[in-house]
Amino acid sequence: MGLDPGLRRLALGTLLAAYPGPVPPDWAVELVADGLAGHTLFGGNVDTPAQVAASTAALRAGRPDVLVAIDEEGGDVTRLAHATGSPYPGNAALGVVGDVALTRRVYRAIGTELAAVGITVDLAPTVDVNSADDNPVIGTRSFGADPVRVAAHSAAAAAGLQSAGVAACAKHFPGHGAAITDSHHELPTVDAAPGVLRERDLPPFAAVIAAGARAVMTAHIRVPALTGDGPATFSRAVLVDLLRAEYGFTGAVITDALEMKGATLAAGGIAPGAVRALAAGADLLCIGARVHAELVERVAAEIVAALHDGRLARERVEQAAGRVAELAAWTRTAADPAAWTRTTPADLGYAAARRAVRVEGVLAGFDHPLVVQLHATSTMAEGRVPWGLGPHLDGVEQIRVAALGADPAALRRHAGARPIVLVGRRLHRLPGGPELVDALAATHPVAVVEMGWPGSWRPTGARAFVTTHGASHANGRAAAETLGLAG
Repeated sequence: MGLDPGLRRLALGTLLAAYPGPVPPDWAVELVADGLAGHTLFGGNVDTPAQVAASTAALRAGRPDVLVAIDEEGGDVTRLAHATGSPYPGNAALGVVGDVALTRRVYRAIGTELAAVGITVDLAPTVDVNSADDNPVIGTRSFGADPVRVAAHSAAAAAGLQSAGVAACAKHFPGHGAAITDSHHELPTVDAAPGVLRERDLPPFAAVIAAGARAVMTAHIRVPALTGDGPATFSRAVLVDLLRAEYGFTGAVITDALEMKGATLAAGGIAPGAVRALAAGADLLCIGARVHAELVERVAAEIVAALHDGRLARERVEQAAGRVAELAAWTRTAADPAAWTRTTPADLGYAAARRAVRVEGVLAGFDHPLVVQLHATSTMAEGRVPWGLGPHLDGVEQIRVAALGADPAALRRHAGARPIVLVGRRLHRLPGGPELVDALAATHPVAVVEMGWPGSWRPTGARAFVTTHGASHANGRAAAETLGLAG
């Protein structure tokens, strides 16, 4: 016997799915017509702006108030510009510049681009305070390590997005910045007392709530003092007692992707995780990127089963679906982006990235170098997006090597009399990275360009240390210009 149509529609109204490829398959549109809250777009869904606009129009043909979400943070996390890298610097660069009006303008420009192609929810900004230098998943996605600075820029970012008619979703509550493991792969623990969270991690969330952010995303992190053995996504103490009762948030609570190990390991799967998240107070359940029709139906069926067996109260699911509907209604009545004067990335993003570059040491004598880019893996949040100085170099040779196993003597011979510019991302964490810098600096002038979170590590033998605070297309151009190597 099939699901009760009314309960199935109610369950679907709490789900944010996804689909493969640049064209929405029939099932993706049919589920929207049946009540699915919406879809998240990923890099594989994006080809050209015209194609994305056609895709979102097809989804709206299923239901006009469908939510279309995307992770478009600027900087290292981009979906619209996944083929080239973002023309905007990310949060770390904006935090270093320290101009909240600039942050608002950058996010308004991002929002305008999203609205122009029919995207209604940006799963941004990241408002985590990056208090752990070796945080493997936040880093340059954060405005910084100072809660006051992060709070100010977070509020500006949320306001900028929403001024363009795109709902902001601040993430990851109650704060992912102190984690030293990646919730895509395991359940991180942030062993902090509630008082520490209130002083260090929660001020940016208070700021975005005050700024009117329409949504907040949960974190798949364990905070023992609040969540016990499970993640915050499944914790009523976090989502209801803290976020709603103490901080006064009235918008939609969106989960981080339930396919992530930080959730599935705790719940035993995506469908059970959906039930636990709803019971804890979440409203819109982001399934993840690897979604198909059968998975959506399985999650909906589990929610309906939980309504029947008492794991979920109908009033809770109706409340969740109601908040999602309110979010969708806001996106339909928000400001028309056509009313804004469009500022091109060349006028805004690249200029902002230049302001974020910092140089320690002396760059004199590096005008004709050998550029060596060190291979670095990407996090799942970042995806495989091009980065580095390569697209911006004018008549300068660049080679790519893996730090571990690279032969310093061979690199010296290749460089000859030229100085060496080493370009890295989280270079101090690369196996063999610091050792390679030291080996080359023993015989050659070396400048290091760090395009990840700089932290406290500095290369002892290098003549210059350049920090871009991000690896976007804009950050790469800014570094090349600073070195005098750009065309």
